[in-house]
Amino acid sequence: MKNLKSRYIGYAFLLTIVAFTSACKKEYLNPNAATAGDVLTSAKGLTGVTVGLQKNYSTTRAGVLYASITLNGLTTNELISINTGNTNEERLAAGGVQVDGTNSVLLNVWAGANKIIYDADNVINNAANLADKNYAAGLIAYASIFKALALGNLSEYWESVPAGTGQNVTFISRVDGYNKAIATIDNALAVIAANSISTSFLGNIPSGVDIPNTLVALKARYALFAGNYALALTAANTVDLTKKSTFTYDALNLNPIFEVATSTNNVIQPKNLNLGQTGANIPDAGDGRIPFYTVVNTTVRINGFGAGTFTQFPIYLPGEVTLIKAEAYARQATPNLISALAELNKVVTKTPAQDPFGVGAGLLPLIGPYNQQDLLNLIYKHRCIELFMSGLKLEDMRRFNQPLTDRKRNFFPYPFPERDNNTNTPADPSF
Repeated sequence: MKNLKSRYIGYAFLLTIVAFTSACKKEYLNPNAATAGDVLTSAKGLTGVTVGLQKNYSTTRAGVLYASITLNGLTTNELISINTGNTNEERLAAGGVQVDGTNSVLLNVWAGANKIIYDADNVINNAANLADKNYAAGLIAYASIFKALALGNLSEYWESVPAGTGQNVTFISRVDGYNKAIATIDNALAVIAANSISTSFLGNIPSGVDIPNTLVALKARYALFAGNYALALTAANTVDLTKKSTFTYDALNLNPIFEVATSTNNVIQPKNLNLGQTGANIPDAGDGRIPFYTVVNTTVRINGFGAGTFTQFPIYLPGEVTLIKAEAYARQATPNLISALAELNKVVTKTPAQDPFGVGAGLLPLIGPYNQQDLLNLIYKHRCIELFMSGLKLEDMRRFNQPLTDRKRNFFPYPFPERDNNTNTPADPSF
């Protein structure tokens, strides 16, 4: 992130302070401090909250990005826990009943995502009142990205998700959660279609995020997860695959995967050079994505997007969008297997030089004929490799009907702080 943006980050925490102080019987005011009203009614204050969304999502061990990758990777056998002293990671690796509502990795995803939704809603709702509609469009679109990501994370790991924020909220189904993320994105797309994002807004946020492409890429992702294949295909076809959209890092905001895991070799690492895949899903010999995502240094270590302190982390990969197209074609009511294979082969044959991030298998094209199930099996295999450590594999395992024995849990229990404070919390899943 740009150092000059750091001054905004402090505003992100003001809402939390206000929430705590409002519960007290007596109110002690600092006449020199910014109030919640000041923060939420000015462009500067709303920018601070918005930049805070990215910081809270994409940095630190407690951030949703790192916690989700760890949770997903240990559950789906992408990753192993290195240190038996890391109790929460060890229990995720063990799975089953060893994972309960006290698990801090689980809580980091749950609490972090819900906090991001709360803050994003404050930005989205209050930015609409600004006189500068172009600046407001930027705020709404940018905040909507993080709200959608947070909703997506909740919907991937829990059977039901909160319908909103606040006390004793009700719950909706996880599919409704994905659809809520899509509705958030649609609102943002409508806003920026009516008022283009101002350059002044873009100059006040961290570099790296391509806002329009990220919105439609996430729309395609969550439409696919919700089973709306026509919408997923339409959205995926509007993504410019030549462009990158990333979380960027600097000396104040470090890449959390490198900082916590890669540099220490004390928390998580890839399970093996097969990325934890077995049987027909083992990567082909010479697959260029293996040396991209892994490196051997006595043992198999993290490479790729966790390779360095300042390594950018993609919000989505071009390969993901292409594989969304392949799967959408294959799952249509009348499957288009020719188009599905063509899209799949774009990923299979892509070289590192042809990919904006350098992710490329560089393999020979797949030659059919394949039936629908054959193609779905191949799409799953290449999603597991192309999207290694993206935090998406658990959703893929369910969608492609992979054996329950290949993952440590199917859904997760609700964190105890939620259950203890919300009588509407659903029952925990059996597995």
